[in-house]
Amino acid sequence: MNSKIWSVPLALALACSLLLAGCGTDKKESGSKMPMQFQTPAQDAPVAVMHTNQGDISLVLFPEKAPKACENFLTHAKDGYYDGVIFHRVIEGFMIQGGDPEGTGRGGQSIWGRVFENEVSGDLRHFVGALSMANAGPNTNGSQFFIVTGDKVDPSLLKQMEQLGWPQEIIKAYREKGGSPHLDGGYSIFGQVIAGQEVADAISKVETSAGDKPKEDVVIQSIDVTTYGEWAQ
Repeated sequence: MNSKIWSVPLALALACSLLLAGCGTDKKESGSKMPMQFQTPAQDAPVAVMHTNQGDISLVLFPEKAPKACENFLTHAKDGYYDGVIFHRVIEGFMIQGGDPEGTGRGGQSIWGRVFENEVSGDLRHFVGALSMANAGPNTNGSQFFIVTGDKVDPSLLKQMEQLGWPQEIIKAYREKGGSPHLDGGYSIFGQVIAGQEVADAISKVETSAGDKPKEDVVIQSIDVTTYGEWAQ
């Protein structure tokens, strides 16, 4: 299985994502509220501190929105499954992908030994810093994940989002923060970078060879799991 974040025609992707734009967020929560990913986390929210040979990346997780993806990632992290695993695919201004013990993009499995379904919420989007499951198609999640990089969204893409009726607070956040809105609805977002985005961005810019694989290994050395309250002290 080749878990990969695919590039699709933007008009089609955005039209499909429109199905997500008006759902997954309670009406009482809609309006100009800051997107969930940029709100201060609860004290007991799980945080994973990813130690790489390029620096640390700290990520808060959202188990209330993606319980299976979070359980899978946190269990693998605690068990050392990701220790020594490389980021096998990186694209500047787009994302960095890892989580495959084989380092090929074709390996890895979930903690249940089988693929599991997508968990998609309108409250979580592929803003820069989003942590999301990589897959080989709908409902084929295993162990691979990616972190969104790129602090800009093409103005023409934002205009298409306006024309398609995306919520204004989502468009505003993409305009100000950056990210990859065409991925919304196709992948399970389960976390967000809260420190170390500059490390993820630097990893996305390393020199690559065929298949967008870094010429020199970028390695996840270990992942520590804590809570936001402990992390923020």
